Parts: sequence; structure tokens; C-alpha cells
Amino acid sequence: MQNLIRSERFPFWILMIVALFIGIITVHNYGESWDELKLYKYADDSLAAYSTWPLSGEIPFTGGWFENYGPAFMMFSTLTTQALKLVGFRWLDVEVHHLLYFLTFLLGAWSLYQICRRWMGATAALGATLLFATQPLLWGHSFINPKDTTLLSLMLFSVYLGLKMYDSTLGPQADPAFDALTSAWTNLPKSTRRLLIIATIIWLFAILILFGGTPLWHTWFDSSVRAATGGEETLLGPFILRVASNLHEVAPEIYVQKFFVAFIQARVVLFWVSTLILLWLYWQRLPSVLRVMGIILPASLALGFTSSVRIFGPLAGILVTQHAIRNTGKKSIVVLAIYATLAIFFMYATWPYLWLDPIGHLVETVTIMSQHFWNGSVLFNGIEYAATDLPSSYMPVLLAIQLTEPVWVLFALGLAVTVYGVVKKREGSRDLFALTIIWLIIPLATFILFRPTMFDNFRHSFLILPMIFVLAGIALDQVRQPLLQGFLILALAAPGVLGAVRLHPYEYMYYNSFAGGVGGAFRKFELDYWGTSYREIALELNRIAPPNSIVWLEGPTHIFETYSRADIGIYSTYEAERADRYDYVVTLSRHQDDLSVYPDAPIIFSVTRDGAIFAVIRKP
Repeated sequence: MQNLIRSERFPFWILMIVALFIGIITVHNYGESWDELKLYKYADDSLAAYSTWPLSGEIPFTGGWFENYGPAFMMFSTLTTQALKLVGFRWLDVEVHHLLYFLTFLLGAWSLYQICRRWMGATAALGATLLFATQPLLWGHSFINPKDTTLLSLMLFSVYLGLKMYDSTLGPQADPAFDALTSAWTNLPKSTRRLLIIATIIWLFAILILFGGTPLWHTWFDSSVRAATGGEETLLGPFILRVASNLHEVAPEIYVQKFFVAFIQARVVLFWVSTLILLWLYWQRLPSVLRVMGIILPASLALGFTSSVRIFGPLAGILVTQHAIRNTGKKSIVVLAIYATLAIFFMYATWPYLWLDPIGHLVETVTIMSQHFWNGSVLFNGIEYAATDLPSSYMPVLLAIQLTEPVWVLFALGLAVTVYGVVKKREGSRDLFALTIIWLIIPLATFILFRPTMFDNFRHSFLILPMIFVLAGIALDQVRQPLLQGFLILALAAPGVLGAVRLHPYEYMYYNSFAGGVGGAFRKFELDYWGTSYREIALELNRIAPPNSIVWLEGPTHIFETYSRADIGIYSTYEAERADRYDYVVTLSRHQDDLSVYPDAPIIFSVTRDGAIFAVIRKP
């Protein structure tokens, strides 16, 4: 115990425990967010695919863009929620999901700390992590956002494990197993090396054809069955006629699907048999390769899982790859090839939408996510813009006003120190600067120059934030006096802590003093764009509304329904059915609905912070 207390990591673990405690006691205060219900449905459909695909060759589709979001994390969250319910956990499902989102955020904070420790002391790394974790914007999103803060956290985790993989295989302190593998490979007879290379190439080629060519296989079965029905001779014709004795009595589609399902099932068997044979060949002739694969496996698993959350996840692999190639050159090719191959398998296994057409659907996803077309409007600096026609200042302004003020001072100092280190050829400075270029500067320049579709402020771009906090830590590391360093960290974290307390549970709407706080941002920038204040609205109506009251509700009715009494009737613009009367009218302030919907009815309740109105109840 004394060793733990004296450890340089002890303050960090205290921070994590305090954050976890706060998260557990406050998680019930956060309302469901707008997109969550659709994501729950998507997770259910994706989980169902694991039974429907091998039995019927079909996968449930949610529709819209949701297939182009990988379902890995939502499937994990759904399975965990279901498991907790089975053992008697009594929270609302949405609250369990929110806790899991938050735990993932803490994993990201831990990963950021580990990454920071590569370039700075423990106290500075703690300061960078504390600054990151106390950003009201990120803290608020960490409970309600299953997409963007989750991707941010898993990217941090993937980069950490990827850099650790590099250290263990290629770095100065590499695991002896990698050097043993290199020596063992060199000492193998040429014939054995040729056997292993050919076996690996054949295996990879077979997997690519069998899995990557899925739509081509289906097309082949379809054309063969229809040709056999018409009496034409084909390669599969004799087999089809022998198996399908009543081919002319049923629709061809039935046999097409039967042959396709049989192919899917046979393909799985062939994959595992061939994989086990390949592993056996290596085990017999080069056993050290399995030890190296075990070192690479965690990083590949994390990268594959992250890529199956959003298609931007592979950026973590790019960051690791450039680090390895810049530092070790060709020596890194084998490790990176294994790393990438395993990650692709994990991504494929956890993303059912890819199964139908892996290459085609992946290209489709990259295209859709890069364009990310959305035809709504965005409130920015008091003007309603089309989401497809935002000004170049959109990202820089929001970054400046939605993170706490000390962040940018520290970032500027840290960037200056890093550039100076590159000029002076200080150890580690080049690696740090390269990460900054790829992880922050290039993406930010892309947003400014090409102005892609954006909405809901810049939540889709959270993944570029980590290097801001790493460089903030570099600035803190220049303070050499430990006591002064500690006081400085606490002072710099204070604005975020105070802002979060003032806004709770609406921290995700945070704006700093440059925007005049949330009150100054009201009617100028987006506030409750995810409708989480409807939880508080529903609880208030539960308290005041007479039995069987009828509510006209603008916006996400499903959020209100999650928390409202069962007897309260709800009607909205999303439904054709209308009631003759409404006892209450509920609106968000988004798109000024609180001013335009039943404007003459008096407001009897408002959800507000610092003069900003998030949602209102009117009494007609």
C-alpha cells in the first residue's frame, strides 16, 4: 500500500476514482439524446445478423446512414445492458448505456495519460489529462454521446496500444521474442521459408476471394440457377439439377438463397480449417511468430473495434504506422502487415453490414462519411446556415469558444516548445510534431479549406482534440518546480470544473467567456441540439399534469416518452393523428421553436441555465 501511495501514478488513480464516483452518482441526471433510440435499434439489428446471416443469408437493415456507422460499440453496450438486467440491475436501460459511455470516456482519459507519459513527466501528464477530463463539453458528451466521444476514447486507446506494440516489437526496449523471430526466420532452410510464404499468400488470397467477393459469389449462384432452370449448361448445372430435383416447380430465388447460405456455412468451416492449418505450420517451424502475434493482437483488436465504430477509426492505425516507419523503416513492414490484417478481420467480424459486400460497402461508407450530407440548418454566430454551406470560420470559432480558455494558452506554448525541439533535434520532438501534423493540423486545415457538411457544432470532429491536450501537457512540463506545477494545474482546471457544475446536467452546451458563456451563446449558437432537456420537462409534467393529459410536443418525442407517465398522451408534427385539444405544449428553443410554436400560450416552466432557455412548457 505504501508503494502505491508513493507511486508517481497515485494522483492519477485518485483522479480516476473521483471521476468514476461523480459519474456513478450523477448518471441518472442525464436525459436520453436524440439519436440514441435509432442506435439501439441498429445494435439490435446488427446482433440479430449473427443468427440470420448463417441461416438465411440475410441481414436486417436499419436504413438511412446507420449501416455506415459501425455497430461494434453499441452491440457491446446493448449486450452489457441486457446482461445486467438478467442479474437484477434495476436502472433504466438508457442509464446503463450512459454509464457505459462514461466508462469508455474514462478509458480514453487513461489512454491519454499513457500517451502523455511518453513525452513528459507524471505531473504534467496528470495536468493534461485533468484538463481533458474537466472540459464541460467533453464531460457532458461522455454520458449522452455513443458516437463521437466513444470514437475519441477508443482512438486514444488504439493509439496507446499501437505505440506500445511498436515499443514491444521494434523499439529500443523491444521484447526479445521479436529479435528471436528475426533470427529464427534467417536460420530456416530456404525451402521452409518458401513453404511458409506460399502458404500465407494462398491463405490471404483465398480469404480475399471467399469473403471480399461475396456479391460475386451470390451473382454466380443466381445466374447458374437461372441457367439450369432454362436448360443451359453451366459449371454448376449438373450439381444444381442433382440437388434441386424440383427446380422447375419453385421460384429460382429460393434455390439461389439456399445455395448462397450453404456457401456461407461452408466458407466459415473452410476459413477456420485453413487458419488452423496455417497456424500449425508456423507453430511447427517458427513458433516464435505466435509469440509476436500475441504482442500485436491487443493493438489489432483495439484498432479493428475502433474502425467498427466509425470509419475514421483507421486514423489510429495511420498514426501508429507512420511512427513505426519513420523510426524503423522496412524493419516494421512485417509487424505492420500482421497488425493491419488482424485489425481488418476484427472490423469485419463486428460490422455485419460489411458481410454482404465487404469492399463495396466499405467504399460506400467512406464516400458517405466523407461527404456526410445533411440538409438541415445550423445556427452559427446568430445566422442560420445550411449545413452544406458553412463558413470557413466554423471550426476555428467553435474550438475557441467551446473549450476552456486556458487550453489555448497552454497549447500555443506547447506547440512552440515542440517546434523549438524539432529545430534543436531534441529526442522525441519529431515524433510529437509528426503526430500533431497528422492528428490535428491536417484535419483542421481540411475543415477550414474544404468546408465539409457539419452540424451539432463540432461533435463529429472530437477525434482531432487529443494533441491539443498533449501539447498543453508539454507546456506544463516546462514548469520544473513541483509545488508550483501542482497549483498551476489546479488553477487551469478550475474554469472547466466550475463551468460543469454550473451547467449540470447540460455540460455539453458549454461556451466559455469568449462567447459570454451559455447565456451569451443563446440565440447565436446551437445549444440543446440533442434534446436532453426533455427529461427534465417530462419529470415536471409528471409532477403537475392531471391524469390523461394531452401534450403537443415539437422535436424528439421518444426522449419525452422515456421519462413521462404512461397516461400522458403525446402528439407531434411527426404523427398524422391529431387530438382535438392540448393541455400542454412542449418545445425546444432549437430553431426558435419556443418562440414560434403556440407563441400566445403562457410559459409555465422553462429549463434554463445562465439566462439561456433550452426547453419550455406552455399552457394553451
